[in-house]
Amino acid sequence: MEAFKRITGIAAPMPMDNVDTDMIIPKQFLKTIKRSGLARGLFYELRYDADGNKIPFVLDTPPYDQAKVLVAGDNFGCGSSREHAPWAINDFGLRCVIAKSFADIFYNNCFKNGILPIAIKDDATLAALMGDAEQGASLTVDLESKTITRPDGSTIAFETDDFRRHCLLNGLDDIGLTLKNAPEIEAFEAKRTQERPWL
Repeated sequence: MEAFKRITGIAAPMPMDNVDTDMIIPKQFLKTIKRSGLARGLFYELRYDADGNKIPFVLDTPPYDQAKVLVAGDNFGCGSSREHAPWAINDFGLRCVIAKSFADIFYNNCFKNGILPIAIKDDATLAALMGDAEQGASLTVDLESKTITRPDGSTIAFETDDFRRHCLLNGLDDIGLTLKNAPEIEAFEAKRTQERPWL
């Protein structure tokens, strides 16, 4: 998993509440277990009509087609617990989602897939960030200092769980965390094989 320390990039506005995982990545894209190639399906029903023709959508419009940050409304990532949702977001190039709140499973899945979800509960602060995004501005998100720097140089502090922050800063998903203990695991397996060769 790619580590997240500090990014600067265009912020795309999505002033919608209750964006569910089916909206993020519809069911027809769930047949794969690959994490790549899902960018086309991201927000598919908002980007394409019933015949598969593109319709105007923020993430297909410059400069937002190069966005690294998405600014959304309340309860982002609600609905079914499909891990393809953060996969699609990451495959598009978005590394951070800022919203008023997140559904728990989606929130956890973001951290496990190299995406930083930031909950901004203050309406005025979120509105200011949405305004920056609507202007096509860049934001700097620094996980080490837990700050968002706006175009005018002002900073907004955010909170995140220390353990999840450590994992994201160091690019550690569940497998990476397990492999940190590889020497101990190998020693245990060797000892067990010696003591119980029939297993």
